[in-house]
Amino acid sequence: MSTPAPRARRLPLVLRNPSFGRVWAGQVLSQAACRMFQVGAVWWLVGITGGDHRGLDSGLFLMVSSLPAVVLAPAVARVVARHAHRTVLATATATAGVVGAATAAWAYTAALPMAALYAAGLALATCQAVFDPCLTTSVPELVEDSDIEAATAFELSTQSLAGLAGGLLGPLVVDAGGLAGVVAGCAGAYLSAALLIVSARFPRATASDGPAGEDAPRPRTLRRILAGLPFVRRVLLCFAAANVFTTAVYVVMPLYTRGALHATGSTAALLEAALGAGTLLGSFTGGRVPGRPITVGSACLSGMAAALALPGVCTGRGVAVGSLLVVGWCVGVIGVRFVALFQRRVPAADKPGFFAVMQALLGATFPVSSLVFGALGDQLTARTLCLVQGAGLLPVAVALWWLGGRADDAVPRRPGRPAHPAALTGDAS
Repeated sequence: MSTPAPRARRLPLVLRNPSFGRVWAGQVLSQAACRMFQVGAVWWLVGITGGDHRGLDSGLFLMVSSLPAVVLAPAVARVVARHAHRTVLATATATAGVVGAATAAWAYTAALPMAALYAAGLALATCQAVFDPCLTTSVPELVEDSDIEAATAFELSTQSLAGLAGGLLGPLVVDAGGLAGVVAGCAGAYLSAALLIVSARFPRATASDGPAGEDAPRPRTLRRILAGLPFVRRVLLCFAAANVFTTAVYVVMPLYTRGALHATGSTAALLEAALGAGTLLGSFTGGRVPGRPITVGSACLSGMAAALALPGVCTGRGVAVGSLLVVGWCVGVIGVRFVALFQRRVPAADKPGFFAVMQALLGATFPVSSLVFGALGDQLTARTLCLVQGAGLLPVAVALWWLGGRADDAVPRRPGRPAHPAALTGDAS
């Protein structure tokens, strides 16, 4: 009589919990659409339209696309804390779908002005900046307490899967159907995600999912949240500094494809896919990497530095693919060890604010990185930019290792069983 229960428990969470499965599918569509639009637009600017300032143009686009997660973090935290999470998720994806559909219609009927492309990128990024922290915060409302780790693993590692799919499709769709084709595909994905989320139930949502009741603890301000987590704050600052050089890969990859490899959108898609596949692999294997989080994190940053610099020394498609696989794997491993740790250590009342501020801190350097490396891309070769990325990461790896030596007791030792996969992104690695 006890046999059916173990069999049911062996089913994947997305099959055992249909509501979580619908939200998870909506996450895949939403995050893949966002990534596909960004990668496709950058390849359109670099590989299709050309021009004398393709590096600066693509860097400006990525800068605009990364601003909402940074600038709107306090507002996003308030929205997520005060409103029903299903409503927030569905509204964000539906709005993105409408914006995408309108932009696609414009692009089909006339040449899309650069300002309109930037405006569409800003609008879609704003919707995604609301969607991502709300999704992470809503996990306990969808699953039982015993399934929170598994749900977190699905939710966070899916970012890698979505990045892989979106990064692969973006340049290919642009080569086949132009900018209008990629925007239309994004619109369809966003609207489908909204329908899936609306059809899901959030059975563990309480009356406090909205304006807090009298007995509910008052959420702390973003500043007080980080002030109460000094070790976490320092770790986040280290990863934010690393993002100056790691997120530049989204500018450097298209420039490297065109300038060093003299290749087409299929090669750009291959490099994006290598980065996404490596991140996905790291998400599912990182829990088995031995060592304390700080040790593993500093080692991974060192490995990323070497991998990012290698294509600057040895030019070749195989070298670039292998290097990006290593970079992605390191990103996935770092996520396994740190994001799951944050889920456990941050109080429930602080989670909406914390995940919003985490996204903001990790993305704060992305606009600067995109603009600086985009401008440098018009002055330096793509191979030189690869060397700059690798050299810039080494001091951050040393700083993270030094932080572990100073605050060794602040990081709990690993539990007996491996951590579940979780990718640290932000788009940001």
